[in-house]
Amino acid sequence: MAGHSQFKNIMHRKGAQDAKKAKVFTKLIRELTTAARAGQPDPAANPRLRAAIQAARAANMPKDTVERAVKRGAGGDGADNYEEVRYEGYGPGGVAVIVEALTDNRNRTAGEVRAAFSKNGGTLGETNSVAFMFDRVGEIVFPAAAASGEAMFEAALEAGADDCQSDDNHVITCNQDDFAQVREVLEKQFGDPESAKLVWRPKTGTPIEGEKAETLFKMIEVLEDSDDVQQVYANFEISEDELSKLAS
Repeated sequence: MAGHSQFKNIMHRKGAQDAKKAKVFTKLIRELTTAARAGQPDPAANPRLRAAIQAARAANMPKDTVERAVKRGAGGDGADNYEEVRYEGYGPGGVAVIVEALTDNRNRTAGEVRAAFSKNGGTLGETNSVAFMFDRVGEIVFPAAAASGEAMFEAALEAGADDCQSDDNHVITCNQDDFAQVREVLEKQFGDPESAKLVWRPKTGTPIEGEKAETLFKMIEVLEDSDDVQQVYANFEISEDELSKLAS
């Protein structure tokens, strides 16, 4: 099994999602505020804001909390001006890691990210030091109930997507230049997706197991525990047996 979703699987098995609900809301509020500030406050005319609102709904964020965040970003209230920053480096076992953050204090965030890497056997590098090992792609996720796997696959390809993987949900991937078009076509056919965003997808995986795997997941957890960090991507590959050990 490869990719960051396996880390999410482990955290879900440990029940960490509910324990971190407040931090999830904090990250979503930052994205809502930034999206509203960067474009129009109308989600129909602002795809990034629409995606942020969809993510907030999926996390069961109260409607009034969403509206306040959008209002702050649009200039209705005083709001922090968050800056988008990307960090790259290597974790234990030579796993390539990309960290995306929204911060109002670059020095604080850089210090937290650097500490997470160095204290867990990783090395923080320069921008673009590992990005070449990933593809920047659009990812659209629909619930399994939206359509059958075959129907979603056919619709995704017709819309211009590159692939559709169906299991607990439907995960559609496409070229980043086609992202807006693919999302718009599929939304008209299947309604609002669970999420729609640009992500970093590993081109190749780095096998990892044992103590190095445990340390890597600890590092990722520390990074995601930061209010400033929005997403963490890593190119690790791990077996089902190893995954079960870590989740137990």
